[in-house]
Formats: sequence, C-alpha cells, structure tokens
Amino acid sequence: MLYIVLVLVLAALGLLVTALITASSLWAWVSIGLSVLAGLILVADWLRRRRRASAPSDVAEPDPAAPAAPAASVAEPTPEEVPAEAEQTVLIPAAGDLGDPADTPDPEPAAEEPAAEVEAEAEPGEEKTPADDIAVLADLEDEVVVVDEHPRYHLRACPWLGTRELIPIGIGEARQLGFTPCARCTPDATLVAAHS
Repeated sequence: MLYIVLVLVLAALGLLVTALITASSLWAWVSIGLSVLAGLILVADWLRRRRRASAPSDVAEPDPAAPAAPAASVAEPTPEEVPAEAEQTVLIPAAGDLGDPADTPDPEPAAEEPAAEVEAEAEPGEEKTPADDIAVLADLEDEVVVVDEHPRYHLRACPWLGTRELIPIGIGEARQLGFTPCARCTPDATLVAAHS
C-alpha cells in the first residue's frame, strides 16, 4: 500500500515540475489530484490497520475472497499483525495476585512521643522586648545562637535547642538579619540585665 502512495507522490511531483516548465495549469491540477488520491489511500490504510488492531486477536474475520482453509492449519500472525497490547509486559500484579493477606504481618503502630518532646519540637514564641531594651541591645556585641531555617535567636542554655546544630552570631547582627528573641530563654531581658 505504501509503495502505491510513494509512486503517486513521485508522479505528482513530476507533473508539478512539468506544469511549472510548460506553464500549463492542466498538469498542475492533475498533480493536485494525484496528491489527494495518495492522501486518501494513506487514510484508508490507517483506518484498515486501526480496525485490525481493535478486533479481537483470537477471532480472525474470514476474508470472503480468500479460499476456505482447513480448520486444522492455523497460520502464525506476522509481527505486524500482533496488536501492541499483546506485546506489553505486565509489571504490576493484579489485585488478587499479591498473596494471602493473612501472611502479611500487621504494621507496627508508631510509638507516641512523650508530651515534653512534642513541646520541644514546637517553635518557641517571640519574646516581647521594650523599646528601651532594644536601644541597649543595639550597642551590645554579646553572642547568641541561631538554628538554620528557624526565626528565633537563643542563649546557649535554651532548653529548646537540644541537640540541634547551632550557629553563633552577634546579637546586633541577628536582629539586623531579622531574627527575633526566643520567649523560653528570653535572651534580650537576660543580656540587658547582665549589662545594666
């Protein structure tokens, strides 16, 4: 089928060149007609292949023009005739093929953390610092610590820190970078009281 389409396209191209050389519109129209015919043949071939692929593979439709073959001799389908669905490999087992549910152990329930650990994980609140203390803190060079990706700065003795990785930083720089004081260890009130 594709060979016929190829011949028709080549003939249409030859007629188009002839139409351009001779300046005759008749050859151009014949070239267009051959191109349309080639396109119709391609569409018909595509529909025929699609119909064949969607038909059940184990029930072959008899061709009325073909001679009747004996029932005992069944020809193997060629690779072109095997539908794409038959060539695919099943990677996921069907719902019932997973085994007996009684053989599968029950998942162990997650151990609940003590309330103290849950509280330690929650982000501490922000310490409220009076305006007078903020002026004093701006002049201090004392060191506080911060934890990466957390908004508060802390004293080293803060119970919330636990075993987290700490980053030492000056209190003035911490405030400039947008960190706020921890409400548990109250670094602002502690440092202001120490320098008063």
